[in-house]
Formats: sequence, structure tokens, C-alpha cells
Amino acid sequence: MEVWIERKEAWTKQGEDARDAGDIDYARIIHSASFRRLQGKTQILNLGDSDFYRTRLTHSLEVAQIASGIVKQISIDNQRLSKKLPLPDRSLVQAIGSTHDLGHPPFGHGGEVALNYCMRKNGGFEGNGQTLRILSKLENFSKDCGANLCRRTLLGILKYPASFSMTSNSTPVLRETTSTISVLDTKKSKPPKCYLDTEEDVVQWVLRPLSAIDRELFQSLKVNEKDHHKTQYKSFDCSIMDLADDISYGVHDLEDAIAMGLLRREEFASGVQEDQCTSFLDALKAKYPEECGNDVYGHFVNMLFSASNIRKRCISRMINHFLTAVEVVELEQFEEPLLRYKATLPVEQKKFLDALKRIVRNEVILEPRVQQLEFKGQGMVVAVFEAIASDPTRLLPKYLSDRYQKSDDKTRVLCDYVAGMTDAYLMKFYERLFSPRAGSVFDMI
Repeated sequence: MEVWIERKEAWTKQGEDARDAGDIDYARIIHSASFRRLQGKTQILNLGDSDFYRTRLTHSLEVAQIASGIVKQISIDNQRLSKKLPLPDRSLVQAIGSTHDLGHPPFGHGGEVALNYCMRKNGGFEGNGQTLRILSKLENFSKDCGANLCRRTLLGILKYPASFSMTSNSTPVLRETTSTISVLDTKKSKPPKCYLDTEEDVVQWVLRPLSAIDRELFQSLKVNEKDHHKTQYKSFDCSIMDLADDISYGVHDLEDAIAMGLLRREEFASGVQEDQCTSFLDALKAKYPEECGNDVYGHFVNMLFSASNIRKRCISRMINHFLTAVEVVELEQFEEPLLRYKATLPVEQKKFLDALKRIVRNEVILEPRVQQLEFKGQGMVVAVFEAIASDPTRLLPKYLSDRYQKSDDKTRVLCDYVAGMTDAYLMKFYERLFSPRAGSVFDMI
């Protein structure tokens, strides 16, 4: 496994440094500017409405914690098996979990669609691809390789192992139904799930230890005629992170929605019905028979919509239910152990989690008040990008001017700048450019 802890740019740790590769990578991520900026980026609900609910930063910390819990659970369960799984150590899986949203721009997926439109003639934009770009090119821990993380960490971060040009199957456009304002066609402007072509050299380096057969299969696509093409495989470490992300999304974002009054009891009962919760209800009945009584489902819903301390107890039980159910399946078509295994949930637990994720999407993300703010955010992202692109030497900050002038891909430099903005930074930048009564040379943004 020595090849998987190599770094693209040569680096030797100091002799007295006792840390492993995962420890070093985790430290670099936690101390990076990109990680700190997540505190100012939207998770689901817009920043500024309350200081209670989750941001991209707290979500990323929770994903890292759940991922490390999954690894611990698998390691205990694996003691009963004869096969030795290539489990990541705690620091490495937390590094992967902490980074998974680094590339998301301001205003969440709305900002992602907006930047993909802005980059429609210059290689596109996708949040996961930007994460790899940040870590391999833009961070400042090395001369030319960004954070210069080890190969295994980057493989775990590579959630979609195919390039933008290979997966893209539509071109972003504006809606044709408006005459006085420009509005994005969000469906046609949504990017494929991929890495950006600008990081092709990095991906080839990460995948170099694989056999030709493994590499071809790992990067194979499910071809769609009317939508973007999709990748089919993830590494073992990435599957752990992805599962942790799904659990956090389905449970913790649900908790926020209930606490903020965006999801009512009757909407939950309609969207997550009793037959979709069978595995969890059976577990509650077995562990807490006297507490649950005869109506276990009713008790479960009561807990979610009770006082915050009771709700928190229910949320904790839900996390435990998913975490302790995780199983590992073997993909025998792969030779490389890091591709041969996949963390997943059994059918019943997956049905429950899918129902939770679906109600968060349908009742919260697609809620008109949330969508109205996303619409506004998209417009500001496009406006700021196009304003800067119209006269970069005039509007770009001085610290970026040198990089912009030297770059062979100047539009990508502008995209990196806007994508790295927090929600508040972008709003202030927008006001400075477009609001007659806002903006001063003394304003700090």
C-alpha cells in the first residue's frame, strides 16, 4: 500500500514527526482557508436567517464524524470475517469527510448551476470537481500541487471518476419564456457529476497504480440519451464518505427543518410512512418496548416533533440505527482492494434513509421560500461573474492580478475566485458593484 501514500510533489516529513499520512492530510485540510470558508456557505437554509442550523462547515464536521464511526463499526464487525478489508485510519477518513464540500460555491447547488452557466464555453463547473481542483492546485501547502495530499486521500475525494467533457450531455442556456430579465434554465444548466478537465493530469496520477482493466472499469459510464452520462463506481473510502454524507443529509438536515418550523408533523407523516420505517421501528420496539407502547410509529413521530431534548434523543437513535447497520459488499470484478469493496446499507435501512432524504428535498429544498432565495443567489453569482469578466484588470483584487495575467486559462481564474466566495462576501461584492447606496473603499469584504 506504500504507493497509495505517495504525494504528487516530493515532500519529506521531519524526522521527529510521528504522524501518518492521514494525520498530515487531515491537518492540512483543517488548517486550510477553503475549509474555514465553509462556515459562510449555505447548506440548505440561507445564512442569516438563524444561527442555529447547519452550515457547510458544521455539516462537513458531522460527515467526518459519522464516517469515522462507520469505519470503527466495520472494523469491529470485520473481526468476525476472514477477509482483511483495506480500512482507512481515523484521520484519513475524517480528512476525506471534511473535504467533500470544499468546492461548493456560494448559495449551494443554485450557485453551482449559475457558475456552470458562466463557464459554459470554458470547461464548465461542478462542485465536486472544484473540490479536487482546490486540493490539487489552489491551496497553498506546496509549490504547484495545492494541499499535496497523498494519493489515497485524493482517491477517496474523487467521487465521480470521469471528466466534464466525457459526462456532459447538454449546454447551459437561459429560459426563453422571459423578455425583460435573464433567467437560467436550471434543468439544462445543471452540471454533470464529474471532475473538471483541468485536473486530468491529477486524476491520471491518482489512478496510476491501477491496472489498465481496473482503470477502464472504474471510469466507465452509464450513457444517457437525454441527460448527462453517469459514473458507476467509487473507491472504498469514498463509499464510506458518501454514505456518511447521505446519513447526515437525511437525518441532520431533517432535524434543522423541524426545528425551524419548515416541516410540519402531518407533512412528515405523509412523506415518511410507517412501512418505510420498518427497520427502525423494529429496533425501537426491541430496545424500548415500554417506552414505545403499541404504536411505535406514532411514538417515533411524537419524539421528532417534541421538545428539542427529546428530538435530539430520537435523532441520535436514527444515526445509531444507520451506522450500526452498515455492511460491506465485494465487487469481484476489481483487482485493487481499494476498489473491490463498497460500504452500503441493507435494503430496509436504505429504504428508510431514502424516504428521509426525499422529504428533505421535497418539503424543504424545493419549498418556494427556499427556492426564491436560491433564485436570487443564482442571479447575483452570474452578475458578479460577468461583471468581473467584462474588465478583470479593473475589478479583480490586486492579489489575483498576477495569477490572472500569467494564466493560460484566465476565465478559470475568475471562476475559482467567485466559487471561493462565501455567501456574505458575494452579496457584499454584488452590492459594491450594483447598489447605488452601498459600497465604500473602507468596507472590508
